[in-house]
Amino acid sequence: MSLLKKRVLAIGAAFWVGMAGVGLSDTPVTYTEGGRPLFGFDVPDFWVLRTGGPRELEDTQLGDTRSVSRVMAARPVTDDTVWIGFVSPYGVTSIEDGFRYLQDVDKFLVKEPQVTSDARVRIGGLPARVIRGTGRRDGGGVSFTATVIDLPRNRVAVAVTVLRDGADLGYVDDLNAIFASFRPMQ
Repeated sequence: MSLLKKRVLAIGAAFWVGMAGVGLSDTPVTYTEGGRPLFGFDVPDFWVLRTGGPRELEDTQLGDTRSVSRVMAARPVTDDTVWIGFVSPYGVTSIEDGFRYLQDVDKFLVKEPQVTSDARVRIGGLPARVIRGTGRRDGGGVSFTATVIDLPRNRVAVAVTVLRDGADLGYVDDLNAIFASFRPMQ
């Protein structure tokens, strides 16, 4: 092979290697209510996003029903041991109200929760509170993170992550990247 062909192939290979990262990027999504954007975040590549509208959840054992606003949930495409969900509950206007809301719906998320840490942080430049802990879900052990982010105009974003025992801890980097991409849109 001639020296010119080798150089052309090397340049072409370098171009395609350089382009590999260009086509692979996270997907920005926007949480809206009534057509108004409230916040956004990026879903990592090879994760699937599921959305649902407002609905009622019922605890069949207690006969207890709770209203839930639109939920946007994401998980890796090929692994259901990791999950993150976002919601902006209507009428919940502060971080403290957000945690009262979570206490009302926690039985639908994690059984027997044990809090291991509680911190005040900033996410997307906004005040937030993050509670981490362990519990049970679907008969197995889980680690969870419950986060309430104070949005402008008397709204909050509530995010919950759940990792089943034995989940690939490499997904923690993806979850942290989702939080790092969080941005208010009001």
